[in-house]
Amino acid sequence: METFDFLMNLPNKVNALALEGMNTCFHFDLEGEGGGQVSVIVENGHMLSKEGFIGTANCVIKAQASDLKKVFKGELNPMMAILTGKLKISNQTEMLKFAKLLGWM
Repeated sequence: METFDFLMNLPNKVNALALEGMNTCFHFDLEGEGGGQVSVIVENGHMLSKEGFIGTANCVIKAQASDLKKVFKGELNPMMAILTGKLKISNQTEMLKFAKLLGWM
């Protein structure tokens, strides 16, 4: 599965209980094959993924689609990806919320 498709299908994969009380917006700016721009919006316990940048992001994640795919598959440590510049994150505190949703921590 391509990274773009993974992000677009994310609302179907996340435990709704993990979303309770969370309101945030993430913009993913992915370059290369399988890339594109995706907004992941969490409001009032519901998650939506939309193509393009929608709303004001609390956190912007920039990466090669292939690198983010490796992170999602567990082939690349998220912290190592950040430290080596493969993942550029505008708000690391907000990114922790996303990491918890995906079970990274």
